[in-house]
Amino acid sequence: MRLLDRLERKFRPYAVPNVTIVIIMGQVLAFILSRSNAEIVEKMELVPRLVMDGEIWRLGSFCFVPPDIQPLFLFFAMMIFYRMGSALEQIWGAARYNLFLICGYLTTVAAAFFAASAATNMFIGTSVFLAFAWLYPNHVFYIMFILPVKVRWLALLAWIGLIYGLLIGDMQTKLFILAGITNFLLFFGQEVILRIRSKGRQMQRTAEIAAEAGKPKHECVVCGATDKSDSTLEFRYCSKCEGALCYCENHLRNHDHVGNVEA
Repeated sequence: MRLLDRLERKFRPYAVPNVTIVIIMGQVLAFILSRSNAEIVEKMELVPRLVMDGEIWRLGSFCFVPPDIQPLFLFFAMMIFYRMGSALEQIWGAARYNLFLICGYLTTVAAAFFAASAATNMFIGTSVFLAFAWLYPNHVFYIMFILPVKVRWLALLAWIGLIYGLLIGDMQTKLFILAGITNFLLFFGQEVILRIRSKGRQMQRTAEIAAEAGKPKHECVVCGATDKSDSTLEFRYCSKCEGALCYCENHLRNHDHVGNVEA
């Protein structure tokens, strides 16, 4: 986190405010243009071989390739993306949010060239969603505008899908999944570890409390009877014995005193 803090301070004068709107405007414009000429989107995609052939613009234009969905769904997708991106920028500031996106961008480009495969801008949606869900786990989305679901559960499903892809996917799939989550791990990895440790300590403490609750409060040192084994018995502590020794009502006056006591 100290490295990120230093980078943020140095990058602050160059940060682009409201960068989420810039991304959305670029994708909407590309979507409109692609309605009349589908080749526009193809010219924007990140294809390492074509970049090496001189089509350098693809290194930036792929960030604005719109999702291949119907206009109505694109509208709502952009609304959700704007809400999440704006929330991150508000809580972090423009510089840190810019760095978050740049990290995702760089890992995606690196994965594309390493795998020699075309890449999408999946890092934008994936990383922003995971970060938003981490910071605002109780935010509610309405599935089909009807079913309310907290974003933490949607994020859990997303993580399950990503982990599944890492386990069974080919090398190319694994690289692009890692590209989509690397910036999340860079920005939240330490916090995730601390939270896991805290949860572990909390579970351990809960188990200890449960174990203590199951133990008897009183146990006769003579016969071993406890308030758990026989709730009708009464227990007392002998004032003549050395130490806090407990006896049931049957042995309180009928036992050998322990320690150096006067007869």
